[in-house]
Parts: sequence; structure tokens; C-alpha cells
Amino acid sequence: MDRTSRGIFVLRAVVGGGFLFAGLDKFFMWASGTPFTAAGFLKGATGGVWLGSDPKAVINPTHPFWVSLGGNAGLMSVIDTLVVFGECAIGIALILGLASRFAGLAGAIMMGLFFVANWSFANGPFNEQLMYGVVAGTIAYVGAGAYALDSVVEKLAITQRVPVVKYVIG
Repeated sequence: MDRTSRGIFVLRAVVGGGFLFAGLDKFFMWASGTPFTAAGFLKGATGGVWLGSDPKAVINPTHPFWVSLGGNAGLMSVIDTLVVFGECAIGIALILGLASRFAGLAGAIMMGLFFVANWSFANGPFNEQLMYGVVAGTIAYVGAGAYALDSVVEKLAITQRVPVVKYVIG
């Protein structure tokens, strides 16, 4: 295969591995009896940081929104489940190259939300969430490449009859 397909595969595998590791880490926290919850992050770590700013100052203009989510116990159980399931599902899909465009879009949206919630620019605006989001969005844009289950699925009869499926899989 060509260099582009190999490059897309490497991007998919590495970013997918990052998503999967993050999700499994949170899942096994649940399994170990120390349940994962994003409530602490939402309440206390969404104030944001800017170059040279006082670490105690609230810089993030969306901070009150995240704090209100973190204080809603009923909503937090849904958010916690979505974060863990989403990270695992996005990771697996990207690694396998299955529904790659959808997984890439979901990953870009998730990282966009994390980026805004975190608002950490202590080392400049180019943080981990931005990088993961840009790579996931690029995968959503370019598709899975040749080394992917999507290339097998797109040959199935149902995929040929339903054009939207072909676009979603990538």
C-alpha cells in the first residue's frame, strides 16, 4: 500500500490507542471499587490557566457551566458513563478502522469539549486535547485509509445500497 495509507493507519492506531487507554483506565477504576467520576474535574479544574496567570484565578469563561454539571449527581452518572464508553468505543473503532469517519468526528467533538472545559494554556494553546481533537478530526475528514475494516464493510451489499453508510464508515 501507499505511504498515505500507512500514515493514516499510524495516526488511527496511535490516537485510537490513546482513547482506548484513557477509557480502560477509567473503567478499571470502576471495577477496582474506586469509581471514576468527572465531577471533581468539572467542579475544581475548569477554572483555566493562562500564561503567567494566577493559578487560583478563574480564567475560563465557561467555568460556571462545568461547575453546574459537576454538581448535578443525576447528570454526572450519565456523563461518567458516556466518557468511559465514548473513549473506549472511539479507541476501538479507530484502531480497527471501523466507522472511522464517525469515530473521528465523535473523538474531535469529545476532545473539543475537554479542550473548552480544561482551558489550560499554561504552556500555550496547543495542549493534548487540541492535538487529539485535530488528529481525530483529520481522520473524520480523510477516512480510514486502506488498512481498515471499513474497506471490507464498504464492499458489502448493504453498503452499496445505502450510500450514507459508505460515508460514515470512511
